[in-house]
Amino acid sequence: MNIDRNLRLPARLLLAVPVAALAFSLAACSASRPTVDQVSDGLIKFFESQDQGDVLTDDAADCFAKHFVDSDLSNETLNYIAQGKDQASSTEDATLTQKILQDNYEECTA
Repeated sequence: MNIDRNLRLPARLLLAVPVAALAFSLAACSASRPTVDQVSDGLIKFFESQDQGDVLTDDAADCFAKHFVDSDLSNETLNYIAQGKDQASSTEDATLTQKILQDNYEECTA
């Protein structure tokens, strides 16, 4: 029996524990992508908080939410929207949010 080989297995197992813990913690930190319903509810919540609840219909909120979720917006920005916040995780996301609203305004409000 090789003593060197017997020492390598426990050493490898000990190295695997921190790697697994790091991977798990990174996965836990990244927010999951909200659903269309969650984003729609957040849009309605935001407009109601601005005393403009009558501006955005449920159908319009659903339409915009679908475009948001199908876009390249980050999960973090989508979670802000789902919480009813007017917030973006980056300048790029803020610009993309405005573009999605403008590009789909006629479709979603018709």
